[in-house]
Amino acid sequence: MYNFRRLCLLLALIAFVVLLAGLFRSDAALWQPAAVVMAVTAAIGIGALETLKNYQYTAWIITAVVAGMVYPAAFLKWGDFDLRNKWLILIVVQMVMFGMGIHMSLRDFTGLGSTGKGVIIGLLCHFTIMPLMGYLLTRVFHFETEIAAGIILIGSCSSGLASNVMVYIARANLVLSVAVTAMATLIAPFLTPLLMKLLAGTLIEIKFFNMMMEIIKIVIVPIGAALVHDYLKRAAPKDWKRVKLIAAVCALWLLTLPFGMWTGLEQFFSTEGMESVEILSFFTGAFLVGLIYHLFTLKFNNLDQLMPYISMFGIVYFTTVTTAAGRDNLLKVGFILFLASVIHNGAGYLFGYMLSRVFGLDKRSSRTVAFEVGLQNGGMASGLAGSMGKLGTVGLAAAVFSPWMNISGSILANYWRKQALKEEELEKSS
Repeated sequence: MYNFRRLCLLLALIAFVVLLAGLFRSDAALWQPAAVVMAVTAAIGIGALETLKNYQYTAWIITAVVAGMVYPAAFLKWGDFDLRNKWLILIVVQMVMFGMGIHMSLRDFTGLGSTGKGVIIGLLCHFTIMPLMGYLLTRVFHFETEIAAGIILIGSCSSGLASNVMVYIARANLVLSVAVTAMATLIAPFLTPLLMKLLAGTLIEIKFFNMMMEIIKIVIVPIGAALVHDYLKRAAPKDWKRVKLIAAVCALWLLTLPFGMWTGLEQFFSTEGMESVEILSFFTGAFLVGLIYHLFTLKFNNLDQLMPYISMFGIVYFTTVTTAAGRDNLLKVGFILFLASVIHNGAGYLFGYMLSRVFGLDKRSSRTVAFEVGLQNGGMASGLAGSMGKLGTVGLAAAVFSPWMNISGSILANYWRKQALKEEELEKSS
């Protein structure tokens, strides 16, 4: 594998030379495929470099952006099938969130008792600094309304698994990080629509209830399925009896829906009521998915280790489709949007850390809050943009912000790791 990666680095170098030649000759038939080949081979090849191997995930996201920019038509439709189909985007994002949930546990919520103050500070900072900074940036840079709404949207989303990874690398307070991520995920269905209504309501139409339901589908349902799997890892025989009974009821509910049950319920419930029935159906499906997945893990021991790669594929998918759909807008505002992502992300780190110190948290916990504030859930933002049918506009900010968040987070995590090691040495010697 190491030799294959080194070969890919060589191919990336050759593709780079061809890319330059194509650009010099203004030959699109030469430089366009060379750009994609260079991005793909570089993403594989940097795994052979010790200093860069931690950036492979980011490299694949950049590859997705390059492919979407160079060959947009290839990632919009396959025949008559629209790759931007909202149900397809929903399923892919749910798969990503399920992969994130696999690394969460019911025990994560027990950390609230020992980290209560830090959790409150983290949540307050996350859901004030980032949406307000997003709003401020839309005022400064004067983006088109739907692109501006996308910046506010990603600022109003919860933090994702990336923050936990960065905190782990930085040797910061991992218990606090997991607790903040868990709580931010749980309250996002209420706070994200509220913040969008307040800050972006004049830019695009925001239906609070509809957005809340979409967030539950995108985030809570797949993570709920993952927590079912976590519960079953330690379930006693008597618990399995209840699980089988619940599974039978869930299966019966889902099987009866297509055979007149749904039509019958529509006669008794309003539109909002039917949306609640739909959410109930999603949760019953999530329970069955969690159960089936757990049974698969009993047969295939490495399945949990494969899920991050499946999640990465999902993120690469909707990043490519979003970039392809918004290519024309990116050509107009791509650089300014990238600049906005740097400012937005940097403000999250800076103010998250400073305010945590002001409120009395120690350095390790303040670094944790900085990551929880600065790193947003791009998958959630993309999923919501897809559900609105505005992937190429509202979803653009997520496509641009996500790669930079991973790059900046990795750099900051490695810097703070060195600082933490020095501080630990000083504590030992004193």
